[in-house]
Amino acid sequence: MSRKTLKLARLITTGALTLAGGQFAQAQESERPSSLAPVPTFVEEAATAGLDHTYGGPWEFFVGGGVAIFDCNADRRPDLFIAGGKEEAGLYTNQSPTGGALSFEKIDSGLSERHEKNILGAYPLDFDNDGIMDIAVLRLGENLLLKGMGECRFETANRALGFDGGREWSTAFSAVWEAGATYPTLAFGNYVDRSAPGSPWGTCSDNFLFRPQDGGRLDYSENIRLSPGYCTLSILFTDWNRSGEQALRVSNDRHYYRGGEEQLWALPPGRPPRPYRRADGWRHLKIWGMGIASIDLNVDGYPEFALTSMGDTKLQMLDDETNEALPVYRDIAFDRGLTAHRPYTGTDLRPSTGWHSEFQDVNNDTLWDLFIAKGNVEAMPDFAAFDPDNLLLGQWDDKFVEVGDLAGIDLDRRGRGAGLADFNMDGLLDLIVINRSSPVSLFRNVGAGTAEEPRPLGNWLAVEIAQPGKANGHAVGAKVSVKIGNKTIVRDVQIGAGHASGQAGFLHFGLGVSERAQVRIRWPDGDWSHSYRTFANTYVLIERGSEKARLWFPE
Repeated sequence: MSRKTLKLARLITTGALTLAGGQFAQAQESERPSSLAPVPTFVEEAATAGLDHTYGGPWEFFVGGGVAIFDCNADRRPDLFIAGGKEEAGLYTNQSPTGGALSFEKIDSGLSERHEKNILGAYPLDFDNDGIMDIAVLRLGENLLLKGMGECRFETANRALGFDGGREWSTAFSAVWEAGATYPTLAFGNYVDRSAPGSPWGTCSDNFLFRPQDGGRLDYSENIRLSPGYCTLSILFTDWNRSGEQALRVSNDRHYYRGGEEQLWALPPGRPPRPYRRADGWRHLKIWGMGIASIDLNVDGYPEFALTSMGDTKLQMLDDETNEALPVYRDIAFDRGLTAHRPYTGTDLRPSTGWHSEFQDVNNDTLWDLFIAKGNVEAMPDFAAFDPDNLLLGQWDDKFVEVGDLAGIDLDRRGRGAGLADFNMDGLLDLIVINRSSPVSLFRNVGAGTAEEPRPLGNWLAVEIAQPGKANGHAVGAKVSVKIGNKTIVRDVQIGAGHASGQAGFLHFGLGVSERAQVRIRWPDGDWSHSYRTFANTYVLIERGSEKARLWFPE
């Protein structure tokens, strides 16, 4: 980047320069390198796919709007449970033919009339270790733990599990199996306390941690308050320092809290949680925190965190000049071209509003890309009204370049929750975005081709891991490492982050031109598997202790 371009970018970032829309668009395009990574094409197919769903409601539903992406009928194709806000939630089974146009069928969610509305988000997990995916449902009011019964049938399990869903305004969720635990620890993040005097200003509810009780059966009858709460919109359990002990990363909305900040909670085994403070090295950070995405960009074992906000996105990396045992982070978003601080196309130059964030490899070139759902809260005059979703492609120089307009996802809608998954099992990650007061967006990734003739951009590998006969059968907390030549790509198996949206199933890796890969698993207890040799463009199933990986073929 030239000094002139760098100066221009800084002026734009600080708001010291106003450009006409055409001039701004030219500046954006000029910053795209001539060696831009291959850009995938996304084709919007929600209407033809039978996905007729809208998330809406009054001001309590300005936030939320999530989707759970998981297999609910044992065919390994990702199905959808979509929040409806003031309207009914929707459960959709995946009918997409392999490699073809996307198709979904709406079925009965099984929720009672009392519970099917006021839903803000959902996350899949197998909380009772029976091998069937369950759902944690976030609501305005009582949260739900839905037990999966098979064949996409669910039953509310709150009473059976002793789980008090509360009456809070819940907007975030994460889960993890702590060391030696049979069942998962659940964390619910809560937003504004609507019952407090002076609501909503400075009246944030506490968050809640549910650690399963001992006694031979699953019991969530006791909860731990994580106080103070600062109006949380995204949370994630993370082993941020490679200690083997999980911590809870919390992103908070400064619009409502007084004297608050971003948070990191230590969860020492058998002891009460405690927030990291200045004495621990934690640095004060105050943003409109709305979504978290986590990935190990430089494969050093320490995850980086992308934090969406109103205005610039943060990308936090452990400070190289500090003791890595301390949670001292520095922001590298500007250096990496990842601030995404205002719309990249159109004439609206006001700051952006970021929500769901997610790292994936959408063009299969072995580099992580970042998707961000964008959209004005409602009609906030100081922030952009036309605020299209971001697709930031990773480049070989470690920077990111915006290609949302080139990829075709720059719709005039207000995005909230989202998810990237291979809905038609062709090795290309498709995209669903839940929009406020507008229909769901569903994009099919056709790669370098067209809707009529999709064509992959690069080779890929999809990996599903399992621990048969053990607690935590889906190996939440494991690390999957894929080696191609001299390059290694890693990602963690996690439940949480994003914005009110989670997914479970195959982990997707882009392999570029490589035709083979070696896969190793670091299981949740820290043990490493041996190396599994796999071919590109395959779905592989790896069970703990198995000598070989098994292949799975979509019909």
